[in-house]
Amino acid sequence: MAYNENIKIRELLNNTEAVGILTTHLPEFINAPTLKIAYDFTLNQLAAIRLVDISEDTLVALKNDLAGITLVSGETPKDKPTVSANKKSDSLAGKVITITGAGSGIGRASAVLMAARGAKLVLVDYNSTTGQETLELVKEQDGEAIFVQADVSKEDDVENYIQQAINTYGKIDVAFNNAGILQQFQSFHSMTLEDFSRIIDVNLKGIFLGMKHALRVMDEQGYGHVINTASTTAIRAEHSLAAYTASKHGVAGLTKAAALEYVRKGIRVNAICPGGVATTLTAAVPQMLQESEYMPEEFPNMRIGRFAEPEELAEVVAFLASDGSSYMTGSIIVVDGGLTL
Repeated sequence: MAYNENIKIRELLNNTEAVGILTTHLPEFINAPTLKIAYDFTLNQLAAIRLVDISEDTLVALKNDLAGITLVSGETPKDKPTVSANKKSDSLAGKVITITGAGSGIGRASAVLMAARGAKLVLVDYNSTTGQETLELVKEQDGEAIFVQADVSKEDDVENYIQQAINTYGKIDVAFNNAGILQQFQSFHSMTLEDFSRIIDVNLKGIFLGMKHALRVMDEQGYGHVINTASTTAIRAEHSLAAYTASKHGVAGLTKAAALEYVRKGIRVNAICPGGVATTLTAAVPQMLQESEYMPEEFPNMRIGRFAEPEELAEVVAFLASDGSSYMTGSIIVVDGGLTL
């Protein structure tokens, strides 16, 4: 295929001729970490970042030369994730699982996979359109599910979807608290209380409320499993993302606190810490960087060379939801392609 404006840098770096052209026009840049940092950016997105110094003339000449070569379509074999073909196993047969943030990304991929493995699902999302789309995807493969629209930062909404789960299925085996939002890159001192509160309300308060009301049901049942989505920022800091980092550290703390409190009650609590995942949320990162004064020293998953696919995280979630994880509680599971090594 010919070069076009939508070609990502990772595709250029997988082509010998393209690497030669990049070396000619950006000799000081090609061996710097920034190209791999921006693996999933286009050249236009990279050049638009304020701290990246690529002149308009250089960009035009670079594109003209790239237009004269043929690029191999698609990902190279080393970039392609291998996801288990055992999608139709019955490892989750009969389990009732609530999933917040089910309308996209990890939530949607987990819903589709866990339904295929026999789970009955309560799909929860703020966006009713995308939530209904996930419901249809589940039903297309003969899965069983309901959808409940909810704002996870509002206790009444959380109580409602938990009650809908009980009314429909009579129990909750697993609560997957996955909903979350990203923060704009900004300096600590420029952050407003409104900016901070919005991130905390969804990412931390939303997890707390989901845990609180699911644990109430599980305590009465005498069994259950809570799975929370944290982030690699739960185990380290991220530059210019103070609120997001605080919220995810909080998720890790809630996970461990609840695991300790309920460990003798037949209830387990674990968390996953994804690195960069190819979702609608991370698709906004190039624009966010363009609007900020920050260029990270490394970008999510630069060591493995790509973002994770949501389906790869779904495999981890499905394992945790199964009885195969029965000896795990209080675990903070990092799935980041080597980012935090």
